[in-house]
Amino acid sequence: VAAINSRLSSRFGRHPAVSLWHISNEYGGSCHCPLCFAAFHAWLERKYGTVDAMNRAWWSRFWSHTYDSFEQITYIDGSVSGLLLDWKRFVSDQTADFMAAEVAAVREHSDLPATTNLMGFYEELDSARLAKVCDVIGWDAYPDWHGNTRCSNGNEQLRPFDGMEGDALVASELAFLHDLHRGLKGGQPFLLMESTPSNINWRGVSRLKEPGVNRLAGLQAVAHGADAVAYFQWRSGRGSCEAFHGSVVGHVGHGDTRVFREVAGLSRDLAALASVAGTRVTEQAAIIYDWEVRWHQDLFKHARNTDKDYPGTCIQHYRPLWRRSIGCDVIGGESALDGYRLLIAPALYMLRPGQAEQLADFVERGGILLCTAPTGVVDEHDLAFTNGRPGPLRSLFGVWAEEMDAADEGGVELVPAEGDPLGMGRQRGGSICELLHAEGCEVLATYAGTWYAGRPVLTRRRHGKGWAYYLGTRGTPALLDALIPRLAADAGITAVLPDLPAPITAHRRGDHLFLLNWGREERSLGLPAPARDLLGAADSVTKVTLPAWGAAVMGDFGKD
Repeated sequence: VAAINSRLSSRFGRHPAVSLWHISNEYGGSCHCPLCFAAFHAWLERKYGTVDAMNRAWWSRFWSHTYDSFEQITYIDGSVSGLLLDWKRFVSDQTADFMAAEVAAVREHSDLPATTNLMGFYEELDSARLAKVCDVIGWDAYPDWHGNTRCSNGNEQLRPFDGMEGDALVASELAFLHDLHRGLKGGQPFLLMESTPSNINWRGVSRLKEPGVNRLAGLQAVAHGADAVAYFQWRSGRGSCEAFHGSVVGHVGHGDTRVFREVAGLSRDLAALASVAGTRVTEQAAIIYDWEVRWHQDLFKHARNTDKDYPGTCIQHYRPLWRRSIGCDVIGGESALDGYRLLIAPALYMLRPGQAEQLADFVERGGILLCTAPTGVVDEHDLAFTNGRPGPLRSLFGVWAEEMDAADEGGVELVPAEGDPLGMGRQRGGSICELLHAEGCEVLATYAGTWYAGRPVLTRRRHGKGWAYYLGTRGTPALLDALIPRLAADAGITAVLPDLPAPITAHRRGDHLFLLNWGREERSLGLPAPARDLLGAADSVTKVTLPAWGAAVMGDFGKD
């Protein structure tokens, strides 16, 4: 591979039409050959130093899995969770190392930036590790439009909420994924490296994008930080498994088609938005999404093992902000928290070393933190904390989660404390319920209609200048829609444009305002001040009309 890359770089590295190296394609998979196991043994020895230290970290004496040497590990036993987690980390590190070797080969003759195409919620590799090798993030987006009922990770049921349904829910997941990939390089603009201009051919039901949706989805990517909108594939091949996957140029071989005209139209829009390129999206709210937390949660065997769905849980916490056009970063578990006022960490089951102290410092400096069940259950080795959940965060939240129950179908009723401090009214909790003890916190809501009625479920505690909120259940859409916007308001975070009619969303990138209509009906709205319509070639507009699947981009938004 290095030889091939070096030859390509020597031949094309200074060609004026080449601007970026695409390293490999959609990295994935692992190898269990003797060479890779030998590399894994060396990786473990570097990490732990001794076999005894590794055995302690893995709790390997359970079911007589104690190892006498690193070399005894010749297969991956899933019952030893520490082993399986370290194997996943090793595979991610090995893949990142392989990519680094590929980049080094092209750098022999070229100093152009390098990227690869990441794949959304792809679970086998930690994208944060690959991101460290990339100069710019690229990712492949293939959402299911028009009639989809599940998010792309295949688990979470897409449920209507607050006027948003159907394709608007798909758009909210896609927005989350754009923000997730933007967050992998600290907010640096990314590339939408693959998307289809029309249909996908490899799902059970693969529908065409309705007229206007390709343009709308492309402008959404730009609104969330993309500096490119690209396609797979340019021209349809005549055979093999993706011969009928969407393409810019179909088998007919010319551009006199609906799809080609739509792609060309979006290209003209992007040319008109040249001033957007390179600008950053800056937000004051953030949600933590951590690949390692997902790995740990997938191994967690407890009250409910059928629908843990960490990606879907995070999206549920993102939607109330997205719906109200309140911008939100999606960051990793090791990301810096400077500049944020509101931080949401859904189901932060595993805590990294030093993370509890980082979160406490965030709150002490004035931040508002929301964590939800189950939080602070295990450390990075998947060893349970022995001081009671949420582990090292117990004193910050002032709660102890003694037990966790699986709720009946439909969840459990929640009753606000006297005076309803957050103005939430009665709500319903989700599929898991922790039995909390209040330890110096304020109880904002309790359970009702169950044998643990009266126990705390939603609490908050003052810490320094900020507030730490704990929700001891999985939030339903209605519950989160009542809670999270209130926390954003308390944090002083405002919408890009308030009171937008569903299903319109607004997004700000630099001094550009993107208005996106995710419905099949025309919508009109007024602007708070005159703005320049970059796609309509109007210098000063105060009212915008968006057709079905329509989009508009305003320049000089918010400037004096």
